[in-house]
Formats: sequence, C-alpha cells, structure tokens
Amino acid sequence: MKIVLTLLLSLFFAQSSSSVQMTVILETIYMDGEVSEEIREETVASMKDIWNEYKDWYLVDMDDEQIVFQRYVDDLSPLTKAGYFGLTKDGTLSIFEGKPGESSRVIQSFFQIDVKKLESHEQEKLKKGISVRSKRNYKRVIEAYEPFGK
Repeated sequence: MKIVLTLLLSLFFAQSSSSVQMTVILETIYMDGEVSEEIREETVASMKDIWNEYKDWYLVDMDDEQIVFQRYVDDLSPLTKAGYFGLTKDGTLSIFEGKPGESSRVIQSFFQIDVKKLESHEQEKLKKGISVRSKRNYKRVIEAYEPFGK
C-alpha cells in the first residue's frame, strides 16, 4: 500500500514544478475510541519531505488539496484521562466529563452494575466519582466492577 501511495505522490510532485500548498490532516486514534484531529496548512516541496516529516503516521487519503494521515496511540485520550468513573441513573458504569452528576456528560459507558451487590463504601466511591488518570487505573476499575455487572 505504501509503495502505491509513494508512486502516486511521486507522480503528483513530478507534474508540479514548484512547492504546493496543501492541507495536512493528522488524526490520532486512542485506545478508548476517541479521535483527535489536527489540521495544518503546509507548503510541500517534495514527496521525500512529506515521508520524513510524517514517518510515524499512515497515509490514508490524498488528493490535490489535502493529505490525511492517521496514527494509533495505545493510551487513553486526554479527555478520558481527565474524566471520572461513576454510575448513570440506570446503574451503568460510565466515565463522565467531570465528576458524576446532573451536569456531567457521559464520555464512555460500559455495563450495568447490580448496585445491591456493592458494599456501601463502593457505592459511595462511584457516587463521588473515581478519577481515571491513567490507562492502568482505567483497566483496574473496569476489572474491579466487572463481577457486579448484570
């Protein structure tokens, strides 16, 4: 695939005698499914420059105006890391943007929990919110509450 795209880029730049202004779109896909996108306007002089600058990215699309690159990051997105585990009104273990409550938006949902099986201090922790902070903590919290899933 990369060879075909290299040939296409070579043909594209061979037809152009000077630098070309292009939109470069960088999509970062995180393990939690969140996608961030950065859009740059760049002057592109050659295919070699593009490959060198974005060697850790995968070329997924290109036309005469824009190039789209993607990369997968085996970590949580900054949004998820800043979130809190808690329960929705129907008892679904979820991550909230901010502490759980009426004004917090759900970022990600997992499974319903049989709240009656939880000890009262565990119910209280989920009511107040458990900070996600890291990939390790994310996995640990999900695994700890999985046995209480309905």
